[in-house]
Amino acid sequence: MDDTELQRERILRHVSPIITGRFIGYQASYTREVRVGRPLAIAVFLTAGIAQLLASLLRMKPARRSLKDLRKGPEFLVTPVRLRDDLGQTYEIEMHGQLPQSALHRGDLVQVRTEPQRDRTLPVKLMQVVNLTTMQPLTPRIPTRWSHMGPAMLLQATAGLVVVAALMFVLFH
Repeated sequence: MDDTELQRERILRHVSPIITGRFIGYQASYTREVRVGRPLAIAVFLTAGIAQLLASLLRMKPARRSLKDLRKGPEFLVTPVRLRDDLGQTYEIEMHGQLPQSALHRGDLVQVRTEPQRDRTLPVKLMQVVNLTTMQPLTPRIPTRWSHMGPAMLLQATAGLVVVAALMFVLFH
């Protein structure tokens, strides 16, 4: 079946958390941004700023990122995946992140665990897939808010938090 025939057939939204079917293929991938909440971004930004201020006093060059950069959040790859069940019905599922290219081949029997997304107009999100043909369990990996902020910024935020806690302890005891 070619892509034009596939586009003409009806694509269903599955409501069950488990779908078993044949892997048809991947659709065109695109990126989606994860927003970081304002309170979290401000807390990390301010506490890291305290550590950066102390580091600049000690003539160390800290890694400085703007609040706007922190709020933007990481981008992750979204790939629509199509499956066909035993009844011939086609389902579209969104895969966030990446799997190894050789993990799934057209026609493989797969069982996927899905979860609804916050935006109910989007297809369900693939959480885990088991390739029943090869018996290989697979989980897509995506960047997190914490990996987006980076270890340097999180260490600076921790140091800033320790400084604030020490100052509070000295002032109130």
